[in-house]
Amino acid sequence: MAAETALLTVDLDAIAANWRMLRDRHGADAAGVVKADGYGLGAVPVARRLAREGCGHFFVAQLAEGIAVAAAVPRAMVAVLNGLLPGEERAFAAHGIVPVLNDLGQVDAWAAEASRLGTRLPAILHIDTGMNRLGLPPVAVDALAADPSRLAPLDLRYVMTHLVAAEVPDDPANARQRDAFAASRARLPPARASFANSSGVFLGAGYRTDLARPGAALYGINPTPGLPNPMRPAVRLDGRVLQVRDVPAGETVGYNGTWTAARPSRIATVAVGYADGYLRNLSNRCPARCDGHPVPMAGRVSMDLTTFDVTDFPAIRTGAMLTLIGDGQTPDDLAAAAGTNGYEVLTSIGSRYARRYLGA
Repeated sequence: MAAETALLTVDLDAIAANWRMLRDRHGADAAGVVKADGYGLGAVPVARRLAREGCGHFFVAQLAEGIAVAAAVPRAMVAVLNGLLPGEERAFAAHGIVPVLNDLGQVDAWAAEASRLGTRLPAILHIDTGMNRLGLPPVAVDALAADPSRLAPLDLRYVMTHLVAAEVPDDPANARQRDAFAASRARLPPARASFANSSGVFLGAGYRTDLARPGAALYGINPTPGLPNPMRPAVRLDGRVLQVRDVPAGETVGYNGTWTAARPSRIATVAVGYADGYLRNLSNRCPARCDGHPVPMAGRVSMDLTTFDVTDFPAIRTGAMLTLIGDGQTPDDLAAAAGTNGYEVLTSIGSRYARRYLGA
């Protein structure tokens, strides 16, 4: 077998522990958000591990994702956040997938499918309380409140909304959304509620409902920016050194010569680049790790390769592995270096890594 040039290690036990902590902190049930292929880490193995832990609700973004997850966890509720596109009604019903209904057209189409089948179909109703992306605006809530019979063919599992700024606890938008959600629910047929996302779990009792929907925090992203991360790290990313070469003082490394050797240097080329989701914005900014010690980057991240200054690490030779995420360097650290967030770091992870799952 060929040697692995890069290895992604996913700690499913850590993800399960994070889910337990978030559920307990929320004080009610918690789903597992596994959209975007489990935030880049593998929706099916993550869902299977969470189901073993007791998670009975999963959220994805698209129907195809939902079908794959539902096949892996057949006893769980699997819901599609992007909603019901025209012509998808029969596929949703056939696979037992729950649509998150985002507008009146989707409500009516799903109700019509329920009537055609002669059964009540499960649904989640999404009320927009300020995000202005998906969800029923106030005028649509008015329409359903005036004619609740439009919902009668449906088994309304939950009414949900989505927080705009949950990671900023003192943002007044949080309280506005909480109050708007409560007012809208009071005008609709009774149903359980789903409100808090990862950061919303930490906003307190006022944001506790029947079902939290944590996503990024499951995978170790900090849901409380500015405070110590309460989540266990769940990801490790290692890249193999393809070559180590001597570079004289004054020579440059990489495209456009953005790094210049200030002394005689040893440069290690690692088999990871932006085609693997190791973001180009990390260029000259983000170290690797060797036994927990930072190894400076030298030059730009290119498509398949990244170079590091290993002058002070004589033990690093061709064939060694450098750690890009792990050993104390988190996805949030890479995000800070790249000017983005940890969500993008994880969901950018490419398909060329060998993958190892701990606790599968």
